[in-house]
Amino acid sequence: MDLSVVLKEIGNWFISTGLRIFLIAIVTLIVIKGIKVFTNRLSTLFSKQKVDEESKKRAATLSSVIRHVLVVVILVVAAITILGQLGVQIGPVLAAAGIAGLAVGFGAQSLVKDVINGFFILLEDQIRVGDVVQIAGKGGLVEKVNLKMTILRDFSANVHYIPNGNIDVVTNMTKDYSRYVFDIGVAYREDIDEVMKIIREVDEEMQKDSSCSEDILEPLEIFGLDQFADSAIIVKARYKTKPIKQWGVAREFNRRLKKKFDEKNIEIPFPHVTLYMGEDKQGEAAPMRISIKEKLGAVSN
Repeated sequence: MDLSVVLKEIGNWFISTGLRIFLIAIVTLIVIKGIKVFTNRLSTLFSKQKVDEESKKRAATLSSVIRHVLVVVILVVAAITILGQLGVQIGPVLAAAGIAGLAVGFGAQSLVKDVINGFFILLEDQIRVGDVVQIAGKGGLVEKVNLKMTILRDFSANVHYIPNGNIDVVTNMTKDYSRYVFDIGVAYREDIDEVMKIIREVDEEMQKDSSCSEDILEPLEIFGLDQFADSAIIVKARYKTKPIKQWGVAREFNRRLKKKFDEKNIEIPFPHVTLYMGEDKQGEAAPMRISIKEKLGAVSN
């Protein structure tokens, strides 16, 4: 074949097919650049103008996932388009890719479920590092959360690795603020108005103490007499505190309330038990023998 003819055909190929492939490559690079700009702005949107480190991490993770997914899609489309320009039959390639994707999907469906759940957990800001949550039957402090799994450490320092695909309900006890609910039981003989007055006095002391007041967001809410229990009447109240501070505030409140009840001679009752000895058909009860032991001896009846 004449060299001039070969050069002419190569030139024609570059002018037609080669130029189209070059344009496809240029457009692909421009789109990828646009995706990076878009995801950077999306990262700012996710952070919602919060400056804490956890928001930055969450936004960076989400924007990174979106960027990688979009880039992969664009590259796959560009590669298929270029193959078509080179004269390769795209149909068999797409069929083979579909079969391979289906096989991978069946084999990695648990991983895909974990990643999808993890993406929406991060997107909706359901869990953050430092939150105290209950998920998948486990509770504890969140030490790490990513697309694959959430890691908790409970009160006994046990670490729980929970795949995000197993999370269907999230109970976050420390999101934005926390509350602690008190069920305060006193004896039936006590004046309920006096009891609530003492509870308010303890709350006022807590509000004036700088070691406690910094963690308390609102004064104690006293809802009143909540129920008549077996051995006590129950007063219900609650505190609103900073996240994770509710347990410390509650312990200090209980300590002060116990001391105040002791000063005012307010009874916190023990459970009361009523004994029934039973009767026979003639209406007679079996005898019950009671033994009272004293320091100097015993008296029997």
